[in-house]
Amino acid sequence: MTRSPTRRRSFLGAVAAGVGLMAGGLPRVHVARAQQLRPVVIRLAADHSPPPHPAALAQEFFRRRLPEVIPGSELRVYHAGALYTIPEAVEAMAEGNLEMAWGQFGKTASVDRWMNVVAGPMLLTTPGAMEQLDNFETIKMLRQRFADLHGIEVLGTAHLSMFMGVGARQRLVSPEDFRGKKIRSMGPAENAMLEAWGASPVVMAFGDVPPAIQTGVIDGLLTSLGGFNVTRDQAPFYTVAGINGIVGDYYWVGVSRRWWGRLNEPTREALRKLIVEEVIPLSKQLNWCNDQRLLAQYRTEDPGRPGIYVLTEEERQRLAEALGDATTRWVKANTPRDAHKWVDRFIEEARAASQAHPLGSSWIEQTDCTTLAGHFQRS
Repeated sequence: MTRSPTRRRSFLGAVAAGVGLMAGGLPRVHVARAQQLRPVVIRLAADHSPPPHPAALAQEFFRRRLPEVIPGSELRVYHAGALYTIPEAVEAMAEGNLEMAWGQFGKTASVDRWMNVVAGPMLLTTPGAMEQLDNFETIKMLRQRFADLHGIEVLGTAHLSMFMGVGARQRLVSPEDFRGKKIRSMGPAENAMLEAWGASPVVMAFGDVPPAIQTGVIDGLLTSLGGFNVTRDQAPFYTVAGINGIVGDYYWVGVSRRWWGRLNEPTREALRKLIVEEVIPLSKQLNWCNDQRLLAQYRTEDPGRPGIYVLTEEERQRLAEALGDATTRWVKANTPRDAHKWVDRFIEEARAASQAHPLGSSWIEQTDCTTLAGHFQRS
């Protein structure tokens, strides 16, 4: 039987489609979609040190994974002001001169004081509470502000070390221990806290800290567990007041809306999925596991011995009582009046989230850190 040209073309098309499915295992619509992806070159300004910092390890994963998701793409990461500081990055992204940034809300406050709304210790006190950040009305308001005023699409939030603390040449446990001490601070909101405890905050680049402690110019520093690991010879007594008990600040991960808008929809969708569903969750797990590694290695139950000491609830409460509302008063004094209701709202949301998501309830705390050991070994 002779087929008509029309029937013959239909038959050959069906055969070709079947061969395509057998060879690639993808429906034709997915093949067409993949063909629409456009390679991207992303410059990312990161507000932290290079690996083995856990956020930097997540970005290294991002760098390796990006060309697998979007062939021909490249990620270039610039750490700790190598390309832009975070305030400079915000301005560059607004102008379309930078594709992406990974910055702290507190450090962004120098270009927009509203970002201080989420600063402050002893508010989000569990990993589960921190995981709720993106659901907060306060964060949604700030994300809208980033978009409207700064041309930045915030894709999500990430965590700093959950066990930020104070390192010193001697153990600092009570407000009396802090009194008269010169402590390197991390930012203005922390200055208010240190002053409430009777200490004198000092602004100093991290690289200058070890010799300053060694020579007595300062008595200690606010830092992360990773920072303690670097300075433990000069400041061997590291004290943690529970999760976020000393410093409360968080990362935002965002892209320039001018650049983002120039991408086609399949490319945007692939990037968003990669960042939101893979990179940011991994950064949270690596942050948790990095903290656990250092706690396992250096934690001590004896405050008289060097190492990482986690305050008892009674000791933490004494610091909380001495702190009072000093941080809140500072934030309100340094933000427009319209922002004050949001300062109060963040406190309400943070405390409610901490109560609703107690210690041990978060998926992050269930992470099998042995499965992530390869990330640390690569560094």
